[in-house]
Amino acid sequence: MTVIKLPTPPAALHEQVAQRLRQMLVEGQIAPGAKLNERALAEELSVSRTPLREAIKMLAAEGLVELLPNRGAIAVELTEADILNTFEVMAGLEGQSGELAAQRITDAELSEIKAMHYEMLAAYTRRDLSAYYRLNAAIHRAINAAAKNPVLTDTYNQVNARLQALRFRSNQDGEKWRRAMQEHDEMVAALTAHDPAAMRAVLLAHLFNKRDVVIEQLRAESAASPSGRGQG
Repeated sequence: MTVIKLPTPPAALHEQVAQRLRQMLVEGQIAPGAKLNERALAEELSVSRTPLREAIKMLAAEGLVELLPNRGAIAVELTEADILNTFEVMAGLEGQSGELAAQRITDAELSEIKAMHYEMLAAYTRRDLSAYYRLNAAIHRAINAAAKNPVLTDTYNQVNARLQALRFRSNQDGEKWRRAMQEHDEMVAALTAHDPAAMRAVLLAHLFNKRDVVIEQLRAESAASPSGRGQG
């Protein structure tokens, strides 16, 4: 008996719009605290208001935007305390994810991560931050997937969504970007060696370096702003 495989349907329109909005939030095209102008966004994304509003609801559920009564939606702006608390939780998730991945990763998964790593190195060499970051995020998701714990993955994705824009900006300093790339080299080596302790250590060092850069940037912006943005 011949089994006919039906093609996988494309993502629903509102999901496609949500992905585009996530990218805009991560890359700073929509600034923290900015109002999401539905008319302008609908025109820019060439969609009607209905899928746009559904997409915004998705992002609100993920904690990326805040819905305000009678005022629409604004991009979430995290305080310093929010950032520190989120990184603290993320550290536990990253460490566990890395340990389990080092133990459970398959040869095929490792080969895919290595392929993405080499692509990311090429993007780094070109100084293509947008391409680098997309590959970077894909590698971290692949490491988490290799842990093969769906509960961990769901929690990881929810918490990590709050940090994406901050992690993107943290690579804009040349020396810190170089260090992040070196840490990714160490991740690949730890996975290849199936070394849980080394994988945990490099992921935590990587995350805490990101946290320190993010806090440094936030404090610099706050000092330059008369409103003292980001304190709390």
